[in-house]
Amino acid sequence: MFSRVARPTVCIARSLSTSTQNNAKVAVLGASGGIGQPLSLLLKNSPLVGELSLFDIAHTPGVAADLGHIETRARVTGYMGADQLDAALQGCQVVVIPAGVPRKPGMTRDDLFNTNATIVATLADACARNCPEAMICIIANPVNSTIPITSEVMKKYGVYNPNRVFGVTTLDIVRANAFVADLKGLDPARVNVPVIGGHAGKTIIPLISQCSPKVEFPAEQLAALTGRIQEAGTEVVKAKAGAGSATLSMAYAGARFTFSVLDAMNGKEGVVECAYVRSEETECKYFSTPLLLGKHGIEKNLGLGKLTAFEEKLVADAIGELKGSIKKGEDFVVNMK
Repeated sequence: MFSRVARPTVCIARSLSTSTQNNAKVAVLGASGGIGQPLSLLLKNSPLVGELSLFDIAHTPGVAADLGHIETRARVTGYMGADQLDAALQGCQVVVIPAGVPRKPGMTRDDLFNTNATIVATLADACARNCPEAMICIIANPVNSTIPITSEVMKKYGVYNPNRVFGVTTLDIVRANAFVADLKGLDPARVNVPVIGGHAGKTIIPLISQCSPKVEFPAEQLAALTGRIQEAGTEVVKAKAGAGSATLSMAYAGARFTFSVLDAMNGKEGVVECAYVRSEETECKYFSTPLLLGKHGIEKNLGLGKLTAFEEKLVADAIGELKGSIKKGEDFVVNMK
């Protein structure tokens, strides 16, 4: 029997050395960017991946040639430009989308909406036409809106499957694990903090009360820790001083989520990850919670679990912003020319 918030059964270190063999074809859309390159490197290193299809609007042949020299078995092909997008997606079982522009100091994730909404809609359209049954893993921000956009585009083609469209919020969990471990002197690889809600500011809701192993913090420290997890992306944007946003940690988190999806597709049982998906758990149409993954995507939504009064207030405070972001994404598709 699996634990509701069990630590995902595959981590990157293990995936590099596992003997599990699979021939999954995985596409990375936005493979030449700050997230796309290290993400593609991590995927190339995994025996779970048999074929790696890299797409971007520039530089992809060079990235593919570089990765192709690595002594792991995944075959790498680069595709560049809109006219090669369809070819990049044909036969793919998993599509990971880090494409889009990054945040700069002073920007919110929502400030990226106009540019990234168009990019994600275009890529989702291509997925619907070329690999409608693939697992779609969206990293492109604002995730709170780009998942509704992806879903509405897939619906237009009659191929939407809510069990196969994921907003990758894994970086919030990775950060929460790291920060809690640091404060408590624990091994971060053995810490698991579920993070629910969305993937921006106050919609990021770490459930410290459900952390494994159990940890406790005084109220003031808990509030500060929660705030740091919620604003950790801005912490990196400021530290990079105009040179971009979180890329390396996001690539790690994106790879971790992709490996979990692949493990579950291979029949591994008890694979649990949080992700932002179509949901009936709250009054929001989309909400991130721990999910039991299976061969066909989401096998079971494990829900919010028991919340403290502090966490219940965090959820209540997030609902309005989440609903607005969801509507913004849906409206964008309705108004697309």
